[in-house]
This record gives sequence, C-alpha cells and structure tokens, in this order.
Amino acid sequence: MTVEKLKQDIVFKETLRGHSMEFHSTWGLFNPRHVDEGSRLLIDQLTVQSDHRSLDVGCGYGPIGLTLARLCPQGEVHMIDKDFVAVEFAQKNASINRIFNCRVYLSNAFSCVPDIRFHNIVTNLPANSGNEMLSIILQDAWDHLEVGGQLYVVTISRLKGYIGRNLRVIFGNYEKVKQGRDHTVARAVKE
Repeated sequence: MTVEKLKQDIVFKETLRGHSMEFHSTWGLFNPRHVDEGSRLLIDQLTVQSDHRSLDVGCGYGPIGLTLARLCPQGEVHMIDKDFVAVEFAQKNASINRIFNCRVYLSNAFSCVPDIRFHNIVTNLPANSGNEMLSIILQDAWDHLEVGGQLYVVTISRLKGYIGRNLRVIFGNYEKVKQGRDHTVARAVKE
C-alpha cells in the first residue's frame, strides 16, 4: 500500500442501536477501522430520554456521541476531544450522517466545556491516561451533571475496581451495568 493510499480517509459503516451510520477515520485515531468493543458495549447499555442534554468526553471520530444524538433527537449532545484530528473527523461524521443536534469542539477533559449541566455524561476512558486525569474527569463529570444526571463509563476490566472506588467516593454510588470479555460499563448518578 502506498503512502498516498494510507493518507486517504478510512471509511466504514456500522449499525449502532438500530441506526446505520457511515464513519470516516484516519490512522492515528483510536480504532480507525471499526467501532471498538468497549464503545459498542457502552452504546448498547445507555438509557437516555429523547430530550436529554448529553456530553461525550473523548469522542474520537464520534461513534458514541453521534449515537447519543440519534437517541436524543430533541436534545443536544456536546462531543469533546483533546485531539484536533478527532474533532475534525467527528464534525465530518456528524455532517455525513446528517446529525445536527450536536456540537463538537476541542477540550482537554472539561477545560473548555461551557458552564451548563448535562443529563448524561459518557466516556470510554483510556487506560493509559493516568490516575490523575481519571480523577479529574470523574470529579468534573459530577460537577457538570444535573441532580439525577448519570455518568456512564466504559474501561478495560482491570480498571473496574479503581473506577468503582472512585465513583463511590465522588458520587456516593456505583453500579456495574455490564461486563464484557475485556471491558466493563459502570454507571453513577448525581444524587
């Protein structure tokens, strides 16, 4: 394969929660050729209302956030990532799939998120981001949720104990929603 061929968009289709979508991606982004197992497990477990305001932290090229936008057609989804390439591809994928109830922008965790409250915050937490960044994300998620709002987190299963302990400290509750072969989906509610 030539370098010029490698520079072209990677294009694939996925069906997520009954919605067929086309995704464009590129080398260097997380799982550029298909939606990863952890994201798919998280997407399949989300319980949201059609008018909810949601936030996807670390959106990548957009599979979680764009699925949320389809599940909440009267709501609004904010999608953030610290990688400008990911943001560009998430914006492109929103346009290609004619999803207009989302905003995609650069933010290192919550650093550029407006001072609004969300019904749902979702994230596929990277295992290599470090405990410090994980702590920041979990605390800032609590700060940005409505009372009664929920945080959904998917991690590799070896981090489930760490995530459970931290969610109990920050939120006062923790629910293991689903454990797959390699990933675990957890949920906490702001009470």
